[in-house]
Amino acid sequence: MPILIKSATIIEAAGNKSKVIEEYIGRVNSGTDAVSIARMKSPAGWVEPGQTPEFDEYTVVLRGMVRVESKSGTIDVRAGQAVIAQAGERVRYSSPDPDGAEYIAVCIPAFSPETVKRD
Repeated sequence: MPILIKSATIIEAAGNKSKVIEEYIGRVNSGTDAVSIARMKSPAGWVEPGQTPEFDEYTVVLRGMVRVESKSGTIDVRAGQAVIAQAGERVRYSSPDPDGAEYIAVCIPAFSPETVKRD
C-alpha cells in the first residue's frame, strides 16, 4: 500500500544565513535510507560550506537561482533548470540573487550529516 507523508520535518541547515530544509522523504522524516527528497528555501546571500558528499545530488530550481561551485567551474542554475552533482565531487551551493531561491534536492542514497563530508 502507498505510504502518505503527511508533512515534512524541518532540518537545520549549514551556512552563513538561516535556510529552511523541509525533508519529506529521507532518514529523518520517513526512515528512508535509499533516497532523500527535500524542499529548500534559501535567502539572498546564503552560502554553505563546501562539501564532498558520498551521494549523488539532483537539484531542481523552482524559484530564483542556485549557484553551484566545483573544481571545474561555476554553474548558475535558474528556475526551470536542474543540475546533477555526483558523489565524490567537491561542490558548494549558494543563492546570491536578491530574492534567494527555492528548490528541490534529491540525494541518492539519502543525505546524512556523516556522508555529506563538509569542509
